[in-house]
Parts: sequence; C-alpha cells; structure tokens
Amino acid sequence: MRNDWILDVLADLRRFAADNDMPHLAEQLDDTALIATAEIASKQGRSTRAHGDDGFDRIGTTGARAG
Repeated sequence: MRNDWILDVLADLRRFAADNDMPHLAEQLDDTALIATAEIASKQGRSTRAHGDDGFDRIGTTGARAG
C-alpha cells in the first residue's frame, strides 16, 4: 500500500485527541480512518490509474484530474 502512511498519521492524531480529552475529535478521526482505508483499497483496484509527477491522480493519458 503506497498511501498507507496516512493511516499511521490518523492513528497518531486519534491517540493524541483521546489522550487530551478531545473525544469528539477522536471519534471523527476514527471515521476518517475508515474512509481513508476504503479509498486506498478502491484505488488499488484501479489498474489504469497512474500518479503524475505533481502528485495528482491521472486517468489514462488524458491528464484529467480524478475527483
């Protein structure tokens, strides 16, 4: 997983929020981690997708930015 580093960052942020009495933020970060996991998994299934040098996802050779 090329983008799985973001899950570690979200886990660190969630831990910080929980340790610092920010339960609503911790809960939101749990939800965000679930969304990130789903999006990373869905991107792995797209064999035609490639990353441009600028970090934007590209579809085929059209250079259109993915939404």
